[in-house]
Amino acid sequence: MSAPDFAGRHVLVVGQRLAPVAHEALGQAHFEIAAADRLDFLGALHAGMELVLIDAEAADPHALVGALNGLALKPKPPAVMLAGAHLPAALVRALMKLPRSDVLEPPFTSVDLAQAAAGLLAGAEPRAAAPPVNARCWTVIGSVGGCGATTIAVELATALSTRVGQGRRVALADLNLVDGAAAAYLGSTPMMMLADAAAERLDAAMLGAFSMKIGEGLDLLAGPRDPKAFGRVSATAVCRMLEVAAQVYEWIVIDLPRHQQPWTLDVLSGSDEVLVVSELTVPALLAARALAAEIEAELPDRPAPRIILNRLASRVFGPAPSLAEAEKALQRKADGGITSDWEAAAASVNLGGSITHHRPRSKIVRDVAVLVDRLTTQPAQAAAPARRA
Repeated sequence: MSAPDFAGRHVLVVGQRLAPVAHEALGQAHFEIAAADRLDFLGALHAGMELVLIDAEAADPHALVGALNGLALKPKPPAVMLAGAHLPAALVRALMKLPRSDVLEPPFTSVDLAQAAAGLLAGAEPRAAAPPVNARCWTVIGSVGGCGATTIAVELATALSTRVGQGRRVALADLNLVDGAAAAYLGSTPMMMLADAAAERLDAAMLGAFSMKIGEGLDLLAGPRDPKAFGRVSATAVCRMLEVAAQVYEWIVIDLPRHQQPWTLDVLSGSDEVLVVSELTVPALLAARALAAEIEAELPDRPAPRIILNRLASRVFGPAPSLAEAEKALQRKADGGITSDWEAAAASVNLGGSITHHRPRSKIVRDVAVLVDRLTTQPAQAAAPARRA
């Protein structure tokens, strides 16, 4: 690549050793030179800076990790190239969070640097517009821990995967990033590494690398358990992942953590249906009532959440007063119920797979099919004030 190709480009060189080869490689670019022992200034780069070349061997690794993490938070960070060998894992992970980055291992020539820089700067060209979003999204959230929300999300996704038709797929996205159980329920390996991926790099190809195929028509999007995941995964990454998924899948079923995260309202506002799962205990019913009211208050213009009662005895929807008492506690009608079948649920979890697969005659499978029919034929209505007991 000849020098004129870089005419007018704004380049920052961090580390005096890189300056001579950078000048030779990038020709008529506009250069700024900085010492490698101070990196805090990287967070205050002007918007016109296009490329940052860093001598990684001359910089403090911990300071460099912090500087790169800071750059990744900028709306449009510059392209970054590190020059160095045997880089620490933490440094490589920080580099991966940037939309455009590369590593050049010494020894290298000015031609090598010019070619690598040209590739990074070419990545700044505008991308083609993404296809329109067309997936339908159902979000499942438990009112309390252990009420069966993950089981219902798994069964809903499985049921939908049998209805989408050949060539179409359903995604089950487990957003319980800290301790999600969907992968364990399905006997699958969690592959989604949102904390290590720059949101700008998330596309259909990367989403494919993150997904695990679960039989015909169903993909699982789940990450390995990570106690620090809620702090490490940005709201931008979660929303971008779902945006790309909406361009790839026919349906998305989300298993949402009940404790609110910075991205919770974005996920709920983009959902066609929100299902609040409760079991028939007073604490769970009161929690479901409070959670549904909170969602309606935060998103008054979105469809009202639906209450799904889980682990029902067969008599609950009969003449016995149990349902009336539950709805009195909820201060609203329940929108569906799933009959208890502990043996089928436990067997499926232990074998690894959906109840639909291992116990297709289970009452849970029947009730989920009824629920899917209802949700697909009777879309949720706008939120209305809850009736008082």
